[in-house]
Amino acid sequence: MVLPFHARFASHPAAGLVLHPSRTWVACSDEHQCKERGGVIPDRLERRLGTRDAVVIGLASMLGAGIFAAVGPAAEAAGAALLYGLLLAGAVAFCNAMSSASLAAVYPASGGTYVYGRERLGRFWGYLAGWAFVVGKLASLAAMALTFGTYAAPEFARPLAVTAVVVLTAVNYRGVTKTARLARVIVTLVLCALATIVIASLLGGQADLDNLGGDLTDPSVSGVLRSAGLLFFAFAGYARIATMGEEVRDPKRTIPRAIPMALGLTMVIYVLVDGAALLAIGPDRVADSTAPLTDAVAAGDLSWLAPAARIGAAIASLGVLLSLITGVSRTLFAMAGNRELPVALAAVHPRFKVPYRAELVVGAIVATLAVTTDLRSVIGFSSFAVLFYYAIANASAWTLAREQLLWPRLFSGAGFVGCLALALSLPVAAAGVGAGVLALGALIYLVWLKDE
Repeated sequence: MVLPFHARFASHPAAGLVLHPSRTWVACSDEHQCKERGGVIPDRLERRLGTRDAVVIGLASMLGAGIFAAVGPAAEAAGAALLYGLLLAGAVAFCNAMSSASLAAVYPASGGTYVYGRERLGRFWGYLAGWAFVVGKLASLAAMALTFGTYAAPEFARPLAVTAVVVLTAVNYRGVTKTARLARVIVTLVLCALATIVIASLLGGQADLDNLGGDLTDPSVSGVLRSAGLLFFAFAGYARIATMGEEVRDPKRTIPRAIPMALGLTMVIYVLVDGAALLAIGPDRVADSTAPLTDAVAAGDLSWLAPAARIGAAIASLGVLLSLITGVSRTLFAMAGNRELPVALAAVHPRFKVPYRAELVVGAIVATLAVTTDLRSVIGFSSFAVLFYYAIANASAWTLAREQLLWPRLFSGAGFVGCLALALSLPVAAAGVGAGVLALGALIYLVWLKDE
């Protein structure tokens, strides 16, 4: 029977399990004893990242998706009441963050909810969480690549999207330290661009409370729920921190601190930027525009700053791509280590200490999707898959002992209910495709993997 090495050995090195050449697992108390018993200790990643690095990677993975990609569909669903949807999505994400932080402190191994689900709920639910994460985030990666291409040069959107995927895959391939450094630069540039957008939108003379209409005083409940489901697409990036459990120093301390910090900073930025855009051009123009933040700046006296919005969108999309490639490849790495994906994907580069084969596979798939999909059609599907992923995370956290929880169990219950409610509120087509893909993953498990 194959057991989850990366969770058990990384979390409890004094009582590890290692793979024997016969493909069976043997118990051991330390690495010396493991070798004496004929076990093969799989390659492990290096712990290089501190709290600041983890927060920066979390910010880089979130800033961009909601502001530049999901705000238009959210405005179409709820009008100005998308601000309520934003707060609701943030509240659900916060509950998820509390559950993820508690689980990450107990199981600080790469793989995130894939590992947590295996350990707390059983192999099937861990596998399905990993499947949901991978397929949902591959769609997110394609969306962000297309966002970069659209803002950088609309007439060459797809070639630029593919180029961005290739370049950032190469950056990840070279090692996680370089990824953290580049993420820090990207976050700094994006924050400067977003500050410019807020200032130009509010002080350019176009901001008017009348632009909000009556949506805030008489919101549609279904519209708010749908907008929250779409905007959740923006908040899911904090999980990149949890999926890098084997690469942060002192993960039991670093991950629980970094996740809420990154999420809180992102929430403040989202409210400021989306609120400024709504005041500047109103919800109808936000919904109809392919570049609403650029339009918000261009509508006023400071229109000469509009290129800053375009540059900020392009840079933010690169930041999301950079972090998501890392997170998805780490989940592939963990699943391959448990033989639920080809074991070749569990290889760690001898020099750069990264799961290089998993990263190359992710890059190839995303480049293909960037050529064959469009931006808005994948957002709903991605949200559905990721909400399902976090529902499993909350269910896993619910089973933890009281002393293992960093926050009250109520957060896990609220997060579970919130994830299901937002997933069911998404457009029927997106929810249907998402459910179908999850069913396909379950079928693969039951037919080929159940008896492994």
